[in-house]
Amino acid sequence: MDIQVEFGILGPLSAAVDGRRIGVGGPRQRTILALLLLRPGRVVSVDAMVEAVWQGDPPATARTQVAICIGALRKTFKAEGCGDEVIVTAHPGYQLNPAVVRVDLLELQELTAAADQAVGRRRTAEAAALYERALGLWRGPVLAGVTGREIEDEAARLEEVRLAAFEGAAAVQLTLGQNHEVIGRLTPLVQEHPLRENARHSLMLAQYRAGRRAEAMETFRDGRRRFIDELGLEPGAALQQLHDAILRDDPSLTPPEAPAAEQAEPAEPAAAAPAPEGRPTPSFLPPNVPAFTGRGAETAALDRLIGDRSDDQPPAIAFITGVAGVGKTGLAVNWSHRVAGHFPDGRLFADLCGHDETDEPTAAADVLSRFLRAMGVPGEQIPAELDERISLYRSVLADRRVLVVLDNVRTIGQILPLLPNNGRCCVVVTSREPLEQLMLRYGAVRVQLGVLPPAEAVELLARIVPEGRIEADPVQAARLGELCDRLPLALRIAAARLASKPHWTVKYLVSRLADERRRLDELSQGESRVRASFALSYRYLPKDAARLYRRLALVDVPDFTPWVGAALLDVDAFEAERLMEQLVDVQLLEVVGGDTTGQLRYRMQNLLRLFAKERVLQEESERDQAEGRDRALRSWLTVAEQAHAREYGGHFGIVHGATPRYPVEPELVEELIATPLDWFEAERLSLIAVIDQAARLGLDDLAWDLCISTVVLFETRNYVEDWELCAERARAAAQGTGNLRGQAVMLATLGAVRTRMLRLDEAVAYLDASLALFEQVGEEHGRAIALRALAIIDHTRGDLATSGRRLTEATELFRQVGDLSSEAHALGYLALAELAQGRPKEAVEISLESMRISRLIGETRGAAQAAYRLGRAYLMDGQPELAEASFAEAGRIVREKGDRLGTVYAQLGLGETRLSMGLAIEAEGDLLTALEVVRQIDNPLAEGRVRHTLGLVCRRLGRIADARGHLEAACELFRLAGSAARELAEQDLAELDPTPRKELAGC
Repeated sequence: MDIQVEFGILGPLSAAVDGRRIGVGGPRQRTILALLLLRPGRVVSVDAMVEAVWQGDPPATARTQVAICIGALRKTFKAEGCGDEVIVTAHPGYQLNPAVVRVDLLELQELTAAADQAVGRRRTAEAAALYERALGLWRGPVLAGVTGREIEDEAARLEEVRLAAFEGAAAVQLTLGQNHEVIGRLTPLVQEHPLRENARHSLMLAQYRAGRRAEAMETFRDGRRRFIDELGLEPGAALQQLHDAILRDDPSLTPPEAPAAEQAEPAEPAAAAPAPEGRPTPSFLPPNVPAFTGRGAETAALDRLIGDRSDDQPPAIAFITGVAGVGKTGLAVNWSHRVAGHFPDGRLFADLCGHDETDEPTAAADVLSRFLRAMGVPGEQIPAELDERISLYRSVLADRRVLVVLDNVRTIGQILPLLPNNGRCCVVVTSREPLEQLMLRYGAVRVQLGVLPPAEAVELLARIVPEGRIEADPVQAARLGELCDRLPLALRIAAARLASKPHWTVKYLVSRLADERRRLDELSQGESRVRASFALSYRYLPKDAARLYRRLALVDVPDFTPWVGAALLDVDAFEAERLMEQLVDVQLLEVVGGDTTGQLRYRMQNLLRLFAKERVLQEESERDQAEGRDRALRSWLTVAEQAHAREYGGHFGIVHGATPRYPVEPELVEELIATPLDWFEAERLSLIAVIDQAARLGLDDLAWDLCISTVVLFETRNYVEDWELCAERARAAAQGTGNLRGQAVMLATLGAVRTRMLRLDEAVAYLDASLALFEQVGEEHGRAIALRALAIIDHTRGDLATSGRRLTEATELFRQVGDLSSEAHALGYLALAELAQGRPKEAVEISLESMRISRLIGETRGAAQAAYRLGRAYLMDGQPELAEASFAEAGRIVREKGDRLGTVYAQLGLGETRLSMGLAIEAEGDLLTALEVVRQIDNPLAEGRVRHTLGLVCRRLGRIADARGHLEAACELFRLAGSAARELAEQDLAELDPTPRKELAGC
């Protein structure tokens, strides 16, 4: 039988089915699986698993929970196509099925045993190859990320196996005369494990045979000091004898010649492991620097970071430092592009904003979130706590070769959370600060950048200025380099002016800069040289480009597209893009890349933004500043409103404010919002920043209107933290101006946030306050929205009468104001209320009407919800075939939109339907799919429903222990969600096992 599942424990726990890498559940499942993998071919008792998971303090339900974990693991492998059981039951516990699994631990044992046999038979080259293959299996610390005393003890034992393999490999390499290779291999090992006598012995012998006799003696003396200091002992006899033999150049130290066959047969290198298929390989690097010049020595220093490194080494780190404008980022980016091929698993880049006088440095948590999403971790799985994010980040990178560039760093604390723990990764840091700890603690290679040498400064000018104009006047070219202080940024600015003015001579530009009154302040007066370079570039900008440069500083966003510049200047987007490209040409803007809507995104360096703010404050009136800024902020609202309407099939579901919209070109809007959620995603960080800026400026109507227009993104993609933050700030702004309508809308929004977070009491308080304000200002549409939200909470809590009354009133109000989408949504909940009261035919009629309305307005999200509720109605009405079709339709829609929660409910509906049709095996497959998704989004109510139904399926299949585990979990999840469904789950659990059990008391 072909092996189907491959497991790896010689590094982070990994699993692959037929070469396709798969995920393995939560911490408990990983601990149990790790225990089985550490004992391949042997039975692991349930008691041992309980001890490993709970470390001597198990709950009363521990054995049941172990069974649940085993069941979940089995289902994971079965869902991936494994035909046979991977984990089999064997008294008194479980074991791996040797027929269908392969564990790298067994391969390690086979290789080291074969290597030892080859040594005994004096087949040295074969032994060397076997040792190399064995050592190549290690991907990092054994079972990194899996905790528990027994796991850690086994990991320590296997670390000893690894070190012994290193020593065995070194011994055969010595026999083969590979002395330099042994020195390279053993020097770091001896430094890390100074008391290992075999390793030190081999290192001394290799050093001696390589002609480095003095180093061999120092290796002995260093070892002797350590043995005496730490153990109070002299080194062992073997080290003492080798020391004496080296002193007298004993002929016995000369290596014996290998047999001819051995010499002719080179050791077979270990095959490189192919990169796993299907996982993301992000490349965040900015565009490469054009006409990059010089820096040969610095580049060579960086090149030494690239080499044969193993996972168990620390990452290679470079620290590029120097004054502002000297080209730190340019060198980092150029080198990163040049060596990108050495990092096939990704090139990450982050600007940490360390030197910014107005904005706080970028938080490590935010950078980790961005990196994790790029490496394929769903947003719902990214932990909120920094320590947990760090652990997840390092686990994700543990078996990857990734380049991490951390730009514009101010303190060591900014970057410590972002350092991988994998020796095959490389980190490049740029900063003006000394950051001594980076060298002292992490062995970073310091690359100090100074100004360019005179010849390279002229060469840089010549690469940018065409037609040999620089070469034609070398004296004036050298003078121009000196006037630019040979700073790369200033040189580029001067060269850009020459290139754009073919009628200028080099001498003419030199004459302009030679006069200190005309030279920009920094170059002549000794102030900030970077500011002088910016001023030089700015002075020669065309009027419109200069105005755009200044005004871009009026919006506090991380990056922007040309339509933002168009609003700032009140011109069309084509003209704004032309001007932005001019700014790119003189290095005042940089291109971030294209976003998901096809738009180029631009950004300013932080210092450039500060300079632009200085210019706009000095050169433009407060009125002009306010008008330009407000046009830009209102342009975000214009597009957001249209994107929301496109997603909902019309201007439905929200109450808008009275802020005038800025008229963005219709063709451009159509291009931007072709896929509305893509635009929202591309602009997410900018939208958050704009809401915050509008709130701070007292533009409360704009702040809350933009917030409510963006809720479709926050809700669909589960950006709950962003949702809450924006709503709080917009609400505070509305309170500050006494805007009751805005307060009411944001209170309703905060109620929706708290509902999503299952903090239902808080949600009700917000919604009650919102309802009162809507009634006070006479806003019927808003009142309907608040009533519907309260009704949903009533429904969750089982108060169907109150829920029905509120939904009926809300539905009528939505009909009156013409909000068809919300009317359809409210009808859907009315259908659920009918179902809950045992009236499926009425629920079918209501659901059909809800679906009709959603299809009429083209709202796919509403159509999916209506299809789901129609499926539930058909199921209760005894029409499972129609129910199955409705749930399948709902699933198709939500999967296309990336709606994870919708996918859970669609799969749940399919599972319930197929269970009612007697298809328990098929139902289990649907429900396991739902369980896998719901675990990624942290929704206790939805997970409780899935677990409840899985319990019923397992009962049907006769797996009583699994059924009990699922039902117990459902009870607890319903309790957390405050759902009345808990009573039904408890009833099913009681029917499963009528004997009262102490451990159910908390259910």
